[in-house]
Amino acid sequence: MKSKLSLIALTASLLLAAAAPAFAHHAFAAEFDAKKPVKLRGTVTKMEWINPHTWIYLDVKKPDGTVEEWMIEAGTPNTLLRRGFTKDSLKAGTEVLVDGYQSKDGSLRANGRDLTLPDGKTLFLGSNDAAGAPYQEKK
Repeated sequence: MKSKLSLIALTASLLLAAAAPAFAHHAFAAEFDAKKPVKLRGTVTKMEWINPHTWIYLDVKKPDGTVEEWMIEAGTPNTLLRRGFTKDSLKAGTEVLVDGYQSKDGSLRANGRDLTLPDGKTLFLGSNDAAGAPYQEKK
């Protein structure tokens, strides 16, 4: 009896340990809506290089002149570095165009797909392996 309980406890522990990494990172579809594409032209106010995602903050001017602060989720810092971003790529005050998908709750958050710099260079922000994210050919 004691050995059965030990085996059950060990099995449960191993299953929980194996599942932990999957729970640590959210799926695209849990927070963002692939049916709510957004195209935002705005001015970068800051960029946070933190794991598991980098965040780009944009001031977006609406047609009525008011300004909204949007938070754009991008890939991991390592992924962005491999794609050509550096910490100097997006300085505060840079005007950019971001294509992405809005949060399901309608807040001013989006998962970024592409970011176009003032010189026309486009950088891919997303990840093709993000569960539920619309697929895009790697650039």
